[in-house]
Amino acid sequence: MEIKSAKFIISNTQVEKCPDTKFNEYAFIGRSNVGKSSLINMLTGRQSLAMTSSTPGKTLLINHFLINDNWYLVDLPGYGFAKRSIKERVKIQGIIEDYLLKRQQLANVFVLIDIRIEPQANDLSFMEWLGEHQIPFSIVFTKTDKLKAGQQKIKLQVYFDRLKESWSELPPYFVTSAEKRLGRKELLDYIDKVNNNLI
Repeated sequence: MEIKSAKFIISNTQVEKCPDTKFNEYAFIGRSNVGKSSLINMLTGRQSLAMTSSTPGKTLLINHFLINDNWYLVDLPGYGFAKRSIKERVKIQGIIEDYLLKRQQLANVFVLIDIRIEPQANDLSFMEWLGEHQIPFSIVFTKTDKLKAGQQKIKLQVYFDRLKESWSELPPYFVTSAEKRLGRKELLDYIDKVNNNLI
């Protein structure tokens, strides 16, 4: 897939205020500081479409970006940021769950995982929650440029072994690097394939 246009449409905290269209939506979500904004900018070929920051946890809204005038990329708030208060974390969790459970246009959730970090309980429980609610998702491993090829392979196998403790079948996964533009074609081709299957 070629990205010909990518434009910001709206930010909000209520699923009812999301765009009133039938276009498929692909949500990106992950722990704070997982490199979500950098990945979105890499995928769309726009350096500042999604705001990047040295401070984790800046995305607090549901952000809709219209791609090629026929599907939406949705940037969801990050989770797992310990410096937030319990009240803030509960509020953000509510925003995320409302969108994922109620948004009929949602075609797939891309769960971003920092390949360098051991499997985290909140990532694993979030994926189990998606499975329990029959929400289609894929795993996107980020920051692979920080590891050598041999280290990447070891980290991936550790993650897959952990997933197999709960899952009989592994979800689709992608290995990416925003810095090296690795995985861009594979991710966009996957979105294109899902779009075509849902016509």
